[in-house]
Amino acid sequence: MTFHEVRFPASLSFGSIGGPERRTDVVTLANGHEERNTPWAHSRRRYDAGLGLRSLDDIELLIAFFEARQGQMHGFRWKDWSDYKSARASGDVDYRDQVIAVGDGTTVSFQLCKTYKSGDQLYERPIAKPVAGSVRVGVEQDELRETVDFSLDVSSGLITFVHPPAEGMSIVAGFEFDVPVRFDTDRILTSVSNFQAGDVPNVPVVEVRV
Repeated sequence: MTFHEVRFPASLSFGSIGGPERRTDVVTLANGHEERNTPWAHSRRRYDAGLGLRSLDDIELLIAFFEARQGQMHGFRWKDWSDYKSARASGDVDYRDQVIAVGDGTTVSFQLCKTYKSGDQLYERPIAKPVAGSVRVGVEQDELRETVDFSLDVSSGLITFVHPPAEGMSIVAGFEFDVPVRFDTDRILTSVSNFQAGDVPNVPVVEVRV
């Protein structure tokens, strides 16, 4: 699959609905107990872009974007307004937001990630599409400088240090990020009269693995 490093218009994704999806296989045993397993290590997000449309100009913008992606053919970036940064929803991005790794004195490349924690359980989500200009990185309490101390691949979320962080040192980062997605349909049905009456098209969008 080819991927276009372009973001779906944020003005249209604002107001859309969606979120993470998991896949769980549930087997009920003869005694009534259950066995549950999942083939997915990571969740997959789905959205409906249609609910963000508010005017006929929005429909025109949607169709242009859809045609440029050739329907389901090419992936693109999506801003999930409910979860798009390393900090709390009400906070600003800080380089100490997330511990993404611990140095071993040898490794120089690390994947951006975001940790979700509830109680004693946590989930570490790889971040493959950080927003350029938003990423801040540090080692322990020292913030580093991009292009001087490290480089960032915004198409993969991979950070590469000029010098490997020392063993046992926490590597921290703060960032905004997009979700890699594609349209989950090869057609969009619109009606000017229906839209003016308050009806909006269904425009399904699904996360892709990159």
